[in-house]
Amino acid sequence: MTRPLPHPTGLTQPFWAACREHRLTFQRCESCGMHVFIPQSFCPACLSTSLSWVESSGDGAVVTFTTVWRPQTPAFEAPYVVAVVRLDEGYEMMTNIVDVDPDHVTIGARVNVRYLDVTADVTLPCFTLVGTP
Repeated sequence: MTRPLPHPTGLTQPFWAACREHRLTFQRCESCGMHVFIPQSFCPACLSTSLSWVESSGDGAVVTFTTVWRPQTPAFEAPYVVAVVRLDEGYEMMTNIVDVDPDHVTIGARVNVRYLDVTADVTLPCFTLVGTP
């Protein structure tokens, strides 16, 4: 069984295209400056439709996480860590923490983006603990 993959839409395609280039992006409202993630067609703060794509540093901290020991499908190799990461720009995203022992993940731990090239067309933005080779 293969891992489930995202299905980009017209709205999310710029995000996934940037991931393929190993760049993490998010939207910024040109009217009020709010950082928007997940991709939206309008700003949730001021309702402006003037959103632009900007590049993220890819650095952040773990807000919360769980370690999955019994996956719902054999497509995932357990254990794996699912986390919410707050990027330094102020937005949050759900992701996986990879390339580390799950016992080393803690709330508040500093992380940076690590790209997983799953197929020729799909690259997933995951994160690893700062200092992990």
